[in-house]
Amino acid sequence: MPVEFEGMARVSEPLVAIENVNKHFGELHVLKDITTTVAKGEVVVVIGPSGSGKSTLCRAINRLETIDSGEIRIDGTPLPAEGKALAQLRADVGMVFQSFNLFAHKTVLENVTLAPTRVRRASTSDADKRAMELLDRVGVANQAQKMPAQLSGGQQQRVAIARALAMEPKLMLLDEPTSALDPEMINEVLDVMVQLAKDGMTMIAVTHEMGFARRAADRVLFMADGQIVEEATPTEFFDAPKSARAQDFLSKILSH
Repeated sequence: MPVEFEGMARVSEPLVAIENVNKHFGELHVLKDITTTVAKGEVVVVIGPSGSGKSTLCRAINRLETIDSGEIRIDGTPLPAEGKALAQLRADVGMVFQSFNLFAHKTVLENVTLAPTRVRRASTSDADKRAMELLDRVGVANQAQKMPAQLSGGQQQRVAIARALAMEPKLMLLDEPTSALDPEMINEVLDVMVQLAKDGMTMIAVTHEMGFARRAADRVLFMADGQIVEEATPTEFFDAPKSARAQDFLSKILSH
């Protein structure tokens, strides 16, 4: 009988289904029989030591990394290999990276409107209006006409989140979105992520920010050595981790 976690949406087909996924980089087995699901509206935070496979798993979900075996389904459909179907999938799955990946030669507004006008065929006026709403939502509407280099790291990452949201994705993947930021900028990005979670966005976030996991996650996946060692609610995981590996990880992280 499947475990039901508090706050999980009850749906017959999960938005993301990952079954027996394996991935190698040469001799290195980085994902080992990964199986899990993410329900629509659920916020799943993936944590674990460096090199545990967290980012590889995140990138595999929109096929930025291919897998060797197993299956990943989004909304019931297996990940397409290439072509238009893969482009459509990526349009439906927003991705926010460690580095902001903004187009340096375009303004903030142009960065946010580019994909909706080219991929979704939105009119310029509609795309501009939506972009300004999203920039306001993440607190940088007053930066719309600036170039990315004129913004702080925290502002650039918030623009990157707005850019992903502009495609109205079914799912947001966040791969350590605060790891490249100065400490004083981390909270401004985390606050945006917490608000997205409250607004019902389905999210898979790889992060070292334990406070975000406690505040916003419906479920924590703890990975180590390419495996999901533990899955639990934040309260269960942080207050009573079951595995020795998780206990050791938390004792090191939380003692600092």
